[in-house]
Amino acid sequence: MKYQIFLILVLNSIMITAQEKKDTIATKTINEIILTKNKFQRKNDRFVYDIGASPSAKGSTAFSLLKETPLISSMDDKTLRIAGKSNAVIYINGKKSQMDSDALATFLKSMPSESIQKIEIITMPGSEFQVESSDGVINIILKKVTENGLNGSIRMNNNQGYYNNQGMGASINYRKNKLGINSNFNSGENTKRQYYILENGNNIASNQSEGTVSIPNKDYGGYVNIDYTLNNKSSLALSYNIWYNKSANSMTNLFNTVNTRNGNTWKTDYNRSINYENTQSYNNSVNLNYELKTDSLGSKLNINAAYLNFRKKQQSINTTLAADSNGNTGESISRITQETPQIINSFSTTIDYIKKFKNDIILSLGGNYSYTKTDNDTETSLYQFATNSTIRNPNHFFYLENIYGGYLTLEKKVSDKLSAKAGIRYELTQNKGNSNNAQNENLSNLKRSYSNILPYLNLNYSINKDNNLSYSFSGRMKRPSFWEVNPVRTYLTETNYVQNNPFMKASAVYSQELNYMFKNSYFFIISHKYYKDVILQIPLQGQINMNGNPVNVLRYIRTNFGDRQELNFTIGFQKSFFKQYWNTNVSLGIQHNINNGTIDTDPLTGEKFPAYINTKKSNGITVAVNNNIRLDHAKTWFASINYWYVGNYQIELGQLKPLGSLEIGLKKIWKDWTFTGSVDDVLNTNRVIINDPQQNGNYNYVNIYNYPRQLNISISYNFGNKKIEKVRNFNNASDDIKNRTK
Repeated sequence: MKYQIFLILVLNSIMITAQEKKDTIATKTINEIILTKNKFQRKNDRFVYDIGASPSAKGSTAFSLLKETPLISSMDDKTLRIAGKSNAVIYINGKKSQMDSDALATFLKSMPSESIQKIEIITMPGSEFQVESSDGVINIILKKVTENGLNGSIRMNNNQGYYNNQGMGASINYRKNKLGINSNFNSGENTKRQYYILENGNNIASNQSEGTVSIPNKDYGGYVNIDYTLNNKSSLALSYNIWYNKSANSMTNLFNTVNTRNGNTWKTDYNRSINYENTQSYNNSVNLNYELKTDSLGSKLNINAAYLNFRKKQQSINTTLAADSNGNTGESISRITQETPQIINSFSTTIDYIKKFKNDIILSLGGNYSYTKTDNDTETSLYQFATNSTIRNPNHFFYLENIYGGYLTLEKKVSDKLSAKAGIRYELTQNKGNSNNAQNENLSNLKRSYSNILPYLNLNYSINKDNNLSYSFSGRMKRPSFWEVNPVRTYLTETNYVQNNPFMKASAVYSQELNYMFKNSYFFIISHKYYKDVILQIPLQGQINMNGNPVNVLRYIRTNFGDRQELNFTIGFQKSFFKQYWNTNVSLGIQHNINNGTIDTDPLTGEKFPAYINTKKSNGITVAVNNNIRLDHAKTWFASINYWYVGNYQIELGQLKPLGSLEIGLKKIWKDWTFTGSVDDVLNTNRVIINDPQQNGNYNYVNIYNYPRQLNISISYNFGNKKIEKVRNFNNASDDIKNRTK
């Protein structure tokens, strides 16, 4: 858990996050796009990348294929992002993924690329989507058997980094008359290794923590989708997803140097913090979908009902031991024991109706309701060995949330060149929290109710066959995750921890985007986003008295931190050269940030600290280049050369130093077998370093090395009927809940 705290907040800060939020079934009904010649097209409100017939996609994984898709990149080999967007929300056949970021990455790395027909990139989702913040949507359209029969694939992979990791997966598709079944099952063992250097302080006290983190993970999961055609107008679908993760004996071992000043004299003390953690999480969800075609024009009614159950068991023991300057340990000083389980139960339902008229008008309307209950029965105990005393801090926190929503969207093809789409979404959120924590009465009987009106507009103009111009505007909101509102601390050391905040409110985000595309190959995107009451994790530090000595403490406070503006320029292209022997896509981005936030008070304890202020303006540059090279005429040998780069970048934690990664790969296709090998971060340049000298005299420094240079080898085998088409798309009614389980 500790390694995730720092890595997630760092990577989210540079717009790499995983997976969030939601949407309804109407999303997939907007003019289905059929590509014949061009692999990459702009169509209405989305980009479409057709890879179904590409031999280079054979034998790969969904994750690798997504990383090579125009406008999509990954900087940590775990999360995906769309250029100019804070997050990429993953949908599969119009359904939001049920998994957290770690589980989703493992799942996508086990999914065979042969099962994918096309990828849709929606940079500005319409009102029918329930996405949050400035999220974009990546919708993966899968294939299915059209004739009676069965097909599938089996895949095995091995990864050699600091540790050796293995995984395997199987995908099976079956059709018999009116019945279609699509399934995927996978498992993996993955041990992560990190090296930390963390520094913070001021002119009277400072801390430095340096050491390693090792996190073993075992993952098992998959999904089954069953689609049954009742008659020529209606069909019924059932989807079940399951994921299990176990992380036993995760270990964080940090050597700490504590400096304190008394007048002109500095005193240095040493200690070592060793943390062991055991975690198990279960994620189960089921969705029932009914679809009714109401006329011959394509009008349809969709009804979804879903249930989500998430359970996490987590225990950690963090022991601080006295040490000398060489790191040799002595007697134990203190021990922090934490029990941080979480249970989430959610019921959701959506109703969507799309009415198509003969005069090229499409009317979409619908509503959604969700009820979610979270149960967090946590306890933190601090034991002091010198006094043989224990301080217990139990906290049983319940959080109830009701969300009511409705939308109306009107789409009109004005002429052969001009189309327009306008919509509005209304959402009402009612929250209630209650804690039995006697130390803070403010945590009892928390209530909040707020409503939002969220507009949307899209104008698309086809100047001619080679030039397309579009403009979009959208209003969104972002709610904190269920874990972030649980009033509990997660300790890295006794003086360095993350603190949640139940008083956070939803932030509002207003986005607009201008998009130009030339010959379905070259694109230019300008976007602007304004965040109000942006939700961030802010380093608040100052001195406290500990055992009679002044000690510098660093608290990463989850809070609403003022306003922020982002202006993005992205230019790129997707092209084939030398009779399609060389396929490449390139994107270059520049982002200008304007920050305006300040905080000086711990929202839970009310303690005052030197104000943390961020009113800086900054510029950042991103580069992503993906190359796929066919090495023979028979289309059996392929090479890949991919590179990404992020320049100096000002984020909420400070100045991010440049980082990048060069990745090379080789693939051989032999009959129904595919053999692949790749090396990540060949130049060993992917290291996260952040420096933050603050206006109040404090400083904060973060240096994280993830051992990213790794060798990947995989073998896959495809079997069965190869006649395929796109499966029926339907969304999950619990889409607005899933990724808030993180």
